[in-house]
Amino acid sequence: MTSDLFAGLEPKQSAQENMAKGAILLRGQAVARADDLLAAIGKVSAASPFRNMVTPGGHVMSVAMTNCGQAGWVTDRSGYRYDGIDPQTGQLLPEMPESLLTVATEAATKAGYPDFRPDACLINRYEPGARLSLHQDRNERDMANPIVSVSLGLPATFQFGGLKRNDPVKKYALLHGDVAVWGGPSRLCYHGVMMLKDGEHPVVGRMRLNLTFRGAL
Repeated sequence: MTSDLFAGLEPKQSAQENMAKGAILLRGQAVARADDLLAAIGKVSAASPFRNMVTPGGHVMSVAMTNCGQAGWVTDRSGYRYDGIDPQTGQLLPEMPESLLTVATEAATKAGYPDFRPDACLINRYEPGARLSLHQDRNERDMANPIVSVSLGLPATFQFGGLKRNDPVKKYALLHGDVAVWGGPSRLCYHGVMMLKDGEHPVVGRMRLNLTFRGAL
């Protein structure tokens, strides 16, 4: 079954949309590097497999996750945190592949954050039915760094709100190769991803992959 969500739409290279002050959506920014990114994700997940983590409240997340870089985002019954050790394998996290670092820094520079050098990359795997509720990224030590989020595979609906959970939320169609960047006054804006609809992407298959780059340490 193919998804009718945003059917027929293709990312437009270099098109930009302002989501809020300090937040921008770069349409098709990562399309040309998609094959390299997917290969890098395969290597990372071979060393540090995707898993559905558990929140402090005991909820099993519908989104499967893995990490690479100096630190990775982890959640379990003890809380949310960054750790340089994969709690499942007991090994150091895989190094961040150069192809991932390049796409993150290029997008950040284009969005107005030329000094961004991420030390953490959280890789999310969404299968049909998975979603990510509205939340803030606030476990990082230095909020001066932006967030860079790269979308690959099936289209998704991105929700971007304000600094309060009950602020109005805007919705954006995220397509294969789109990159969202937010920082500065938008750094702590609430955001999330609505339930992924079923479909089959010609390259990625029946899933969406999301790379989220952060300055965590």
